[in-house]
Amino acid sequence: MDVNELFWQAPINDLKKGYIDEKTHFTCLLCGEKVEKGIIYPYEGLLYEAEKMMQQHITVAHQSVFHYLNGLNKKMTGLTEHQSHILRLFYEGKSDQDIKEELEIGSATTIRHHRFALKEKERQAKTLLVMMELLKEQDQKEEPFVPIHKTATMVDDRYNVTHSEEQQLLEKFFPHGIGKELVRFPKREKQKIVVLRAITKLFDAEKQYTEKELNEVIKPMYEDYVHIRRYLIEYGFLDRKADGSAYWVKK
Repeated sequence: MDVNELFWQAPINDLKKGYIDEKTHFTCLLCGEKVEKGIIYPYEGLLYEAEKMMQQHITVAHQSVFHYLNGLNKKMTGLTEHQSHILRLFYEGKSDQDIKEELEIGSATTIRHHRFALKEKERQAKTLLVMMELLKEQDQKEEPFVPIHKTATMVDDRYNVTHSEEQQLLEKFFPHGIGKELVRFPKREKQKIVVLRAITKLFDAEKQYTEKELNEVIKPMYEDYVHIRRYLIEYGFLDRKADGSAYWVKK
């Protein structure tokens, strides 16, 4: 199960921690990093057991679960950029007066209004969450959708694809298997995302690739590898350095 699926299926308590406890290891829900149990890990002159090491990883790699979630695309959080900024300042313990000065907002009353609005969104989110849980219990036959990758640059109906639909599309566009020849690059957005997601899984999520190495993975599938490379970046599957010297799977 990939990290996006783990993330979206994780219970809220595990999401708050940022990792899940699996049989032999702890797995970071934010990036997929694994820490094996039963090993003592040295880090900056200290020794950590596995779970403490995972907590240290969350801090070093992501600052905190809150900061990671707050940095997700607004389609993922339901927050405007302004709300995300204010929420982060609340989390960091800033007073209403501090926030007023930093954001150059007219009065503390405006800050209190934002607090109230965020509380209202919390109540709405809880209500919807309970309703969706009850719906799942009522309709166990509902086919699940393919999880949306957290780094998606735009979230809309193009991500409305079930697992069986995804499999049918992959068999259509990769008749000889993923990594082999792509019969054509689809024009429809939903199909395009299915193909790009499959190609992304061919890359090592822990590795940085040169442009040449990236091209070598794509070329056997599609002659216009530059076209594919551009879409992988554009749709948020891969990221790169500004000068194009390194590419990696975006998490």
